[in-house]
Amino acid sequence: MVTTVDSPAVHGSAPVLRRLYFVRFGFALGWAAVLFATAGPGLSPLGAALVILYPLFDVGSAIVDARSSRVSGPAPGLSVNAVISAAAAAGIAVGAASGVPAVLRVWGAWAVLAGLVQLVVAIGRRGMGGQWPMILSGGISVLAGANFVLSAGAGNPSLSTVAGYAVLGGVFFLVSAIRLGRSVPGLTGIGRS
Repeated sequence: MVTTVDSPAVHGSAPVLRRLYFVRFGFALGWAAVLFATAGPGLSPLGAALVILYPLFDVGSAIVDARSSRVSGPAPGLSVNAVISAAAAAGIAVGAASGVPAVLRVWGAWAVLAGLVQLVVAIGRRGMGGQWPMILSGGISVLAGANFVLSAGAGNPSLSTVAGYAVLGGVFFLVSAIRLGRSVPGLTGIGRS
């Protein structure tokens, strides 16, 4: 079933999705700023906590998104994303004991899998509007994740690369939130639903 912009399902889930995208944008920027400011040559306890926190935030976001999507139909990709992100957080926690390269390998694998899921979910939501940035973000996440895995063993890998990844993802969430507001009548203004 294709959901159109005029359907009650879109009007029911679009405001929640739009707010979630704005929150994700803000979180990504704040998180990246702290990581950039504290990233050093090794993996500090704060750096380890931050890279574990990010996929956990993704778990929470997927749960909020899945609950709001019940109006327009089940979104099994969101449940898959929550499981992948929870596993990534656990894997990063274990990898943190080995250092930045191990964290980047787990982060990269997570970025690839979560990017694929994001791509599938966004393609399924095309009729809602505002999803092209999410489609692009999912594709870029797959490529960036592969790059994280490949570059983990080269030179002196740094967590600042994942901060840049988060900023770019945050920008895509912002653009999608703005576009979603324009595609659904009655969703104008940043704070309005």
